[in-house]
Amino acid sequence: MKSLVVACALFVAAAGAVAQDKVVYHISDTAAQALGGLRNVGNHLDTDPSAQITVVTHAQGVDFLMLDAKDRNGNPFEVTVQQLAKRGVKFEVCEITLKNRNLKREQFIEEAKFTPSGVVRLTKLQKEGYAYIRP
Repeated sequence: MKSLVVACALFVAAAGAVAQDKVVYHISDTAAQALGGLRNVGNHLDTDPSAQITVVTHAQGVDFLMLDAKDRNGNPFEVTVQQLAKRGVKFEVCEITLKNRNLKREQFIEEAKFTPSGVVRLTKLQKEGYAYIRP
């Protein structure tokens, strides 16, 4: 009986570790979404430090990940992005947006990674069980 209780406790602990929250934040407009979205991501991690968070950007939403980008208060986005990346947050930029806007990868901060299509990436992450949040 004692071994059954121990086995059940181990199973519950393992299930809790596997049940880590996975979330994708969708940003398509830097001016309207980036500052609040980054705050949401930080607050999310403050409450649930084990959450797996990916921020997918496209259209005008990629702008906050560009070199020297600043928020409406004149603060560089890069500092906040770096802090969140150190906490495990992934930042992805749509390559279709790069092509459509004549942008180059070299114009983006180091933390920005690239995905062939932001919309397709959002779909795939949701199929993988990621919750969708649009700040």
